[in-house]
Amino acid sequence: MDTPTRRTALQHAAAATATVAGSSSSRRKKEVTTFVFVSGSNGAASTDPELTLRGHRTVGVTLPGHGPDQQFHVAYQAPQDLGTLATLPSPVAGVTLDDQVEATVNVVRRVAAYGPVVLVGGSLGGATITKAADEVPDLIDRLVYSSAFCCTDLPTPEHYVNTPEGRESLTPALLGGIVADPGVIRAIRINWRTGDRAFLDAAKAAFMADATDGEFLAMLNTLLPDESLLVPGGDARGGKERWGRVPRVYIRHTKDRTIPLALQDRMIREADAATPGNRFEVFSVDATHAPTAKAYRQITDILHRLAK
Repeated sequence: MDTPTRRTALQHAAAATATVAGSSSSRRKKEVTTFVFVSGSNGAASTDPELTLRGHRTVGVTLPGHGPDQQFHVAYQAPQDLGTLATLPSPVAGVTLDDQVEATVNVVRRVAAYGPVVLVGGSLGGATITKAADEVPDLIDRLVYSSAFCCTDLPTPEHYVNTPEGRESLTPALLGGIVADPGVIRAIRINWRTGDRAFLDAAKAAFMADATDGEFLAMLNTLLPDESLLVPGGDARGGKERWGRVPRVYIRHTKDRTIPLALQDRMIREADAATPGNRFEVFSVDATHAPTAKAYRQITDILHRLAK
């Protein structure tokens, strides 16, 4: 039978063990990485369920005016009312890059309390994550550009699109899908749900040429019709002392016809020249601008390894 002295000793030992276990548990919780995803043009907030299954947190940023409840209307359903679509006010009218940065920073501030933050931007989302890093560099453990704009020598994504490397992009063909006067609704509205074969062929070539028709149409139906006129022209350069000190990764999409590989490589070179002490860690995936599920698994694997 235990004596009172022995019971006291056992209690102290148990308490010490609980303290160590609790401290260890606390450390483990703090080490869980949160991936914050910022979408590109016409994208709604999204996450990566596979990363969650692998033990990480994932959060998608809802950019101003980009909530599906704000953009979808019965006129966009079939049969479509193109006359109404041409005049509906746009929820992204007047939305600026600064507005998108503010929304992103708010999410980063919230999740940073729970552990390391990896901020991931795709396509136009690269402009947003650069400026977010300028705002809160100490809250971001890593920036990831997944075939995304990283503006350094030139100020805006629009400038990069108009470079020799950018002119190889197939996106100008998408202008045939515009269903409203941008001057009237103060936004770019594209009818992704059209049945026009020429437009669909052009969109598939630009976004997802290696996909099946089913995969491509499923992706297309996740896109929001409206995008801001102002964000692509916003100054998206980061400062060397703030953005420039955050570790960063570039995931090259080698089959991208929206942001051509030559343009991706130009942006990598320019950023590395601006901050030679903090160069991109570069990965390449055999993917189009919008990856198929098979190609995206390569990106998930890269992100998972970054969190370790």
